[in-house]
Amino acid sequence: MTSPASPADETGHHRPDLNRVPPVPVPAVLALGANVGDAAATLTDAVRQLAETPGIELTGVSPVAVTQPVGGPPGQPDYLNLVLTLMTRLSPRALLAAGQEIERTHHRTREVRWGPRTLDIDVITYEDLTSDDPELTLPHPRAHLRAFVLTPWSWVDPEATLGGARVADLAAQADDAGSVRRMPTGTEGPAS
Repeated sequence: MTSPASPADETGHHRPDLNRVPPVPVPAVLALGANVGDAAATLTDAVRQLAETPGIELTGVSPVAVTQPVGGPPGQPDYLNLVLTLMTRLSPRALLAAGQEIERTHHRTREVRWGPRTLDIDVITYEDLTSDDPELTLPHPRAHLRAFVLTPWSWVDPEATLGGARVADLAAQADDAGSVRRMPTGTEGPAS
């Protein structure tokens, strides 16, 4: 199912209605990351909060990936990352807002771009929607370059594609591919 695009704006770009509530649940992918405080507990709690959010039904939770920071200031601790697949009745903007509210409950601040954070929740895809809206660009504009998103996504959905390419193939080609490893089995975390 493709969401109808809105008429072209003054720049000629087609901007979909990010407030449009889908008539039936649609698939979406979220990426979560944390590297401040008890990151494993934060991710576990964030997954629980998302699962309890009305209009969201989780369909998959990836194993937790331990990754080196990409970009941002030097000297940051490693991140814990995971990817969720879900079906949602929320609009794209409402899904983004739900993630940002959960970030706030974990004291997320936005002071340094790509800096350390207690929790980051990104909307990676929403159905097959494309948007160049600065508040919510879809698919996520850098997801296809980031193994810390692509690798756990391929773990939870080995057949996933992004922009017509297999997510697993994109993960293998990403600059940070060698820095992603699975959290050891038996370690606290939300992965099943």
